[in-house]
Amino acid sequence: MNTLSLSDLSVTRDTLHQRVAARLRELLIQGTLQPGAKLNERELCEILGVSRTPLREAIRLLAAEGMVVLEAGRGAFVPVLTREDIAGAFDVLASLEGLAGEQAAQRITDEELAELRALQHEMQAAFERRDLPTYYGLNARAHDLFSQAARNPVLREIWGQLNSRMHALRFRSNQDETKWMHALNEHAQILAALQKHDAVAARQLLEQHLRRKRDAVLEHLATVYPKTAAQ
Repeated sequence: MNTLSLSDLSVTRDTLHQRVAARLRELLIQGTLQPGAKLNERELCEILGVSRTPLREAIRLLAAEGMVVLEAGRGAFVPVLTREDIAGAFDVLASLEGLAGEQAAQRITDEELAELRALQHEMQAAFERRDLPTYYGLNARAHDLFSQAARNPVLREIWGQLNSRMHALRFRSNQDETKWMHALNEHAQILAALQKHDAVAARQLLEQHLRRKRDAVLEHLATVYPKTAAQ
């Protein structure tokens, strides 16, 4: 008769709270959980079909990523970011992704280029269907691949932490169709630079791409959350 070891139980538990964290990220990214909202543990347990222990572990994981804020005696909340917070974060992201693009152009593999070409094709198809959730997932994978292809562990770690905080804002700002199409075209230009192993162009294109995203996010917030955006 086979028995589970303590290490087996630990892996199973970790997998559960990581799955819960992944689902909570989706709710945050899609705007289901709005800025300033408190995370109601009872409701979330019912929605996700889990007990409070893995939910709380997932919330702590998201708090470490900066996606939620823990307040002593009050619980967990969706963070409310000021214009200065958002602009500053995107400026840093632009520099990080620019460096990633420069290094990726020098180090990217044929397999990674093939995956980026496939992602670009799928992003185009999602745009033509006006399927924003699918497009965002593909877009996020492309940016993750830029970071991966840089072969710079320190850059990837810092980028990953900051990018997690900006996920929800990056998703909602693409609801403007003209900006969405422009962003898709920028991805095509970034791919072309990487295929040519043009480090200078890859860096410049990614920095411009993130700064345009910054401006789109701030413009969107000024319309949807005027009080928050004005802080």
